[in-house]
Amino acid sequence: MSNRLPPAWAKHLKTKPSARAMSPKAAPPKAQSKAGPSRSQADDLLLRQALELQKAEQLPEAEELCLKVLARTPNHPLALYILGTLGIGYDDEKVLRYFARAVAEEPQNPYYHLSLGETYLRLSEFSPAIEHIKHALALKPDLVEAICALGNAYNSFDKGELALPLFEKALRINQDHPVARLGLPRALASLGRMDEAAVHLKAAIERRIAVPAAYNALVHTRKYLEEPPELAAILTELQNPEHGSEGAPALHHAAGKVLNDLRRYRGAMDHFKQGNQYGTGKFNLEAQRRWVDATIETFTPELVASMAAFGNPTEVPVFVVGMPRSGTTLTEQICASHPSVHGAGELSKLARTASGLGLNDRSNPDLGKSIASMTPELTKTLADGHLAYLRERAPEALRIVDKMPHNFEQIGLVGILFPNARIIHCRRDAIDNCISCFVLQFNEAHSYSADLKTLGLYYREYDRLMRHWSKVLPGRIFENHYETLIENQEEQSRRLIDYLGLPWDEACLRFFDRAGSVNTYSNWQVRQPIYKSSVKRWKNYESEIQPLIDALGDLADT
Repeated sequence: MSNRLPPAWAKHLKTKPSARAMSPKAAPPKAQSKAGPSRSQADDLLLRQALELQKAEQLPEAEELCLKVLARTPNHPLALYILGTLGIGYDDEKVLRYFARAVAEEPQNPYYHLSLGETYLRLSEFSPAIEHIKHALALKPDLVEAICALGNAYNSFDKGELALPLFEKALRINQDHPVARLGLPRALASLGRMDEAAVHLKAAIERRIAVPAAYNALVHTRKYLEEPPELAAILTELQNPEHGSEGAPALHHAAGKVLNDLRRYRGAMDHFKQGNQYGTGKFNLEAQRRWVDATIETFTPELVASMAAFGNPTEVPVFVVGMPRSGTTLTEQICASHPSVHGAGELSKLARTASGLGLNDRSNPDLGKSIASMTPELTKTLADGHLAYLRERAPEALRIVDKMPHNFEQIGLVGILFPNARIIHCRRDAIDNCISCFVLQFNEAHSYSADLKTLGLYYREYDRLMRHWSKVLPGRIFENHYETLIENQEEQSRRLIDYLGLPWDEACLRFFDRAGSVNTYSNWQVRQPIYKSSVKRWKNYESEIQPLIDALGDLADT
């Protein structure tokens, strides 16, 4: 769970917060409590203790004290808020409920609205996220954290042009705010304005603001043909103990990226391996295997065909799936260059629906029980709600693309909810695909990519599941091979658009000129015409990656 502490707690508790206790959000607001009897000193004492426990990362104990307060004072807003902060990073649906209850009890608290809005944002719920963040700003217009949150919301939904003025405003209020310092160049990079992004990232480094993250972002704004001064600077920063285990991974990956550009592959791989050693958790491969077994056993062709009758027959949704780094962003950009197609980016909606049904539970996958809960009425409700969620982004588009790669896990659910949806499966040379994952600093959700052997074995499970889906939905899934697309861009692009049921448009050949922003690690690459340097890239590392090749087994030859 998160150790993030509520920015508004001190307004209820008559004590001065320590520097460590404060959230990055800002100083706490003045009292804004609803009219009514003052909260008991006993409640205040318990909540103070809960916050101290949270600082000490004794999170279950902190939760217990908050629940004690709620047992005595139902709907105590601060207790609800602290409970919300305790769940950040673990169960955002639960966090959402706590923050929503806190907002309902104290609707004039901008911090509660801000936290609720940020939670909606993590769940890819754009409209309510914007609504609550804007409400926070209406209550406190100079709240830098809310200005940045609104910028992040626009960034996350590929609206970098709307994010830029917000981060500029935030920097006018606080020129050293780390979220604004990194958010502005992120917005610029998403719009393809790499040189400008680099200028702002260098400014952040000069001001010693979020140095590891700034260097990591900086080296991804260009490809290096000769050794830049940044390399020596990054190596120097790696000797600085103040960055600790949080900053070191970003610096190692930054050094590795530069060395890879310079074709110093052994040194690059050494840094990538060191950067990946800092992961906080080991991926549970056995749990993943059991879940894949259960998914294959449950989602039979007969089951999906029988339940699809209750879904929505719309042809609007398009799901681009595959392993990360398999060409999903490139594929989306080509499709979204068509005037009748909207690229919505990576959306978490489908995975959230699956989780809500119990279909993603790795600890005890009883998928039969989950499927049994999907009545015809619920199936229709879920499908209609998902379509409305997509339509919100592009009301007039004939096709809306969700390019969340890991939706490959939910293809059975797609087949039930949307029997006429298009599914594009991006495949790439298995070793190239895995290496491309390994060399990037992914978040904890992709912990399988931090170890070469685990990564290869995970890839085998992904491949096993995709082969099953091709049997469940025969002829429904378009296999888009990265190497085929690179070899013959126009021919494969025409196949893609034909699969979408749309007439050909020449704009699809100039995907790199497409307006709008791109917020993945591929945002530099997809601004370029097709290039072939990523094909068989793994051979540069062949002597360093034997555990991966061994784990892939026969898939290493495909």
